[in-house]
Amino acid sequence: MSTTTLPTTDRPEVADRLRKALLDADFTADGLLELLGAPAYAALARSETVPALRATREDGPLAALVRLFLLQQGVPHARVATVLPVDDCLADGWLTQDGDQLRATVDVRPYGGPDGEDWFIVSDLGCAVGGAGGIGGGDRRTDTGVVLGVGGASTTLAGITVRTPVSAALDLGAGSGIQALHAAQHATRVTATDLNPRALNFTGLTLALSGAAPAELKEGSLFEPVEHETYDLIVSNPPFVISPGARLTYRDGGMSGDDLCRSLVQEAGERLNEGGYAQFLANWQHVEGEDWQDRLRSWVPRGCDAWIVQREVQDITQYAELWLRDAGDHRGDPEEYDARYEAWLDEFESSRTRAVGFGWITLRKTGAENPSVTVEEWPHPVEQPLGDEVRAHFERQDYLRDTDDAALLAGHFKLAAGVVQEQVGLPGAEDPEHVVLRSHRGMRRATQVDTVGAGFAGVCDGSLSAGRILDAIAQLVGEDPVLLRDRTPQQIRLLVEQGFLDPVPQPT
Repeated sequence: MSTTTLPTTDRPEVADRLRKALLDADFTADGLLELLGAPAYAALARSETVPALRATREDGPLAALVRLFLLQQGVPHARVATVLPVDDCLADGWLTQDGDQLRATVDVRPYGGPDGEDWFIVSDLGCAVGGAGGIGGGDRRTDTGVVLGVGGASTTLAGITVRTPVSAALDLGAGSGIQALHAAQHATRVTATDLNPRALNFTGLTLALSGAAPAELKEGSLFEPVEHETYDLIVSNPPFVISPGARLTYRDGGMSGDDLCRSLVQEAGERLNEGGYAQFLANWQHVEGEDWQDRLRSWVPRGCDAWIVQREVQDITQYAELWLRDAGDHRGDPEEYDARYEAWLDEFESSRTRAVGFGWITLRKTGAENPSVTVEEWPHPVEQPLGDEVRAHFERQDYLRDTDDAALLAGHFKLAAGVVQEQVGLPGAEDPEHVVLRSHRGMRRATQVDTVGAGFAGVCDGSLSAGRILDAIAQLVGEDPVLLRDRTPQQIRLLVEQGFLDPVPQPT
């Protein structure tokens, strides 16, 4: 299970021939689902291989590739030769000879792009993410240079990233290259950095085998390799785990507490072009005597708006156990496991950490005098991809920041798609206790409104100004229209901020 010598990308034509052969054999996400069936396909995503082994007992090109690249099985040379350009794959290091059988040197995993593209993520053997038993056994637990494939964190980041065309994008801590691969579809120039040189090699392999343009690969920590560069988009799934020491390069940042994530966020402002986005996954400490939201607000660099979403919180015992299992420590010496567990708890006790939060951080460079910084907890299901929703969030902040109450009442609004109204109250009651607007799109938010707010939202179709709608409501409910105009803008602002109402531009 140790890391191996990696294939070369010196001959792009070989990667092209290998890609064509994989696609011809339907070695794609859809092809795997059809061959394996949904249960075995889902089990494979959890790093459970037995169902897939059973499903690939029969001969066939696709079954041979699954066994070769996903299950790390030896496959007879003659069988592989009917599917792949074997001589090229052996010469460039994609395959190795083992008697009369061939074995893969790397994990090649089909990955479906957002527009139906058939891509391939290349990583170390046995490093599919998501297995309940950790990333491996044997010497995998101490192999600090290991490079993982696609996991839930990396797909989450890919889903929330704003996908507008840009000139320059940076994937910081590139790993196996999934973020660089996505960025290559809408960025003229992509730079990928990583402290681990093997990770940069894997990024190059992923891009080459997926048919994407090559990225500029730079070795180094955080922003050091790109000290004097600026970008329109920065994305990072960094080694955010808060741990004692830095055992595993792919996850442990080696700094105290959440300092790595804090440094990354604080330094990103200087690396962004005006209007550019920086998007990260991060962990942060919940420290006794501190408000976690204030802690994160202090990270936001000057000149940037920010949207920070806490998706999950774990107490320190849950957190330690999660990452001990990730490293496979639970399958080793019990005394060593207990000692490592103690070290985690000692570290948290010394820093007065009571829990650890996980979530997303998005910055946008605006230079605004009054930056918009939203920090919230949202553990509920969301609709991915969220990139358009992230962009719309910041556009709404611009609108609200630049629109006073008089302009707000003169503005026109339209109820966002996917919004429904729910009335909550006791059965048989004449009137509901309260009304809830609920969105089934994006963040899938719900917010309580009064009868005026519900009525206002219900008639917003862009044709009438907010003020005229409120005047009509005032007449219906017998309320002073001036007083209603005075007290309603805050509720309208909330509905706009949370995406229930969209401002409708009017002809000038």
